[in-house]
Amino acid sequence: MILKELLEYFNIPATFPDYLMEQTFNKVFLDGELSHVGNNYTISVTTRQDVTHQMFLKPAEAYPLTILSELPNGSLNGMKFGLTPDDVVYINKL
Repeated sequence: MILKELLEYFNIPATFPDYLMEQTFNKVFLDGELSHVGNNYTISVTTRQDVTHQMFLKPAEAYPLTILSELPNGSLNGMKFGLTPDDVVYINKL
C-alpha cells in the first residue's frame, strides 16, 4: 500500500512531498490506531509477534514521516523520511 492510500483510509487531510505519497508501506498499518494532536498524526499497531510499529506523520517538519518499530527485546529500528528522496535517516538503537 502507498502512503496516499493510507492517508485516504484514515481520512488524514495532510499533504506530503510527491515522492512520499507514492512510497510503499506495509499494510499492517491499516489495523493501527490513529491519534492526532494539531496537524501531527500517529498510527500505532502491535503485531502478533509483539512488535510495535508506529508511523509519525508531521507534515510541517523537515522529516515529515517517521517509521519506528520496537521489538519485544526493546530494540528500536526505523527510518525518517525527509523532504526529498535522498534525505533518509536510518534509526537503529539497541
